[in-house]
This record gives sequence, C-alpha cells and structure tokens, in this order.
Amino acid sequence: MSQLSKSAGKVQAALREMGLELVVIEPPGSTRTAVEAAQAIGCQVGQIAKSIVFQTTSSGRPVLVVASGSNRVNEVRLAGYIGENVKKADPEFVLQHTGFVIGGVPPVGHTEQLETFIDQDLLQYEEIWAAAGNPHAVFPLTPAALVRMTGGLVLKITG
Repeated sequence: MSQLSKSAGKVQAALREMGLELVVIEPPGSTRTAVEAAQAIGCQVGQIAKSIVFQTTSSGRPVLVVASGSNRVNEVRLAGYIGENVKKADPEFVLQHTGFVIGGVPPVGHTEQLETFIDQDLLQYEEIWAAAGNPHAVFPLTPAALVRMTGGLVLKITG
C-alpha cells in the first residue's frame, strides 16, 4: 500500500480509531466532484456519498449533509428539519469546523462533532464511496456503516 497524503492519513486513522476496517485509497485523477469521483472509481454517480457543510443563518452552527452524488440538497427541506435557515458554508468555515477542504470533506474525522443528516437515497446501494480528506482520496463503505459512524439521521433531503 502506498503512502497516503497527510489529510487522507488523518481519515484513515479516524476510521481505525472507530474500529472500522475501511481502506482509504487515492486513485489517479480528481474525486472533487461526484461525477469525477464516480469516473475515477468506476461506480454510479449515485453511489458517491458527498459531504456538504451548511451553516445555519441565525446561530451560525455547522450542519453536515451526506448526500447521494446524483442528488441536490433541498435547503428549504433541510431548514425545516433543523428549525433554522441554512446556507452553503464558505471554504474557510468548512475548514475551520471540519479540518478539511471542500471537495475532500469526509463523513468522519472532523475537528468538531457535527450535526449530520444522511440522504435516504444512499441506502439503496450495497456499496457507496465517501471523500477521505482531500479531492483525490476516497474510501468504500456500506450505507449502514455510514449511519453508524456518523450517528446521522436518515432523511429525504432532496425534492
């Protein structure tokens, strides 16, 4: 196994600390977007578990949504679940609260614990792929493992 970059290694360590035997890989090419990741891995775009950080507009707290790569998060629906309007977080906010850059935010291993919501559409797949710390790193997992590792609430977040 080749040496992982620092941020991917941080995610691998977080997975190990959780007792998970999931392996971070850094395939050739970018995995920054769901489409790029699916092409690099050789899976469907819907199997990409994209982590998107939102910021609540009143309290300013971070909220993580792990959505299917083929879906767009409905911010009005998300706001209804959390009781506060949201906006997509800017790069500095994302880095401050997760420790990772946009395009590489994993579902775990963040700087702080984030309230997490999971797109119910991810549950239809046997295997999904999540970002692992940078725009060139990913790891495979099951939807059930995603729910367990994040403690996220599974909801309909599209439409």
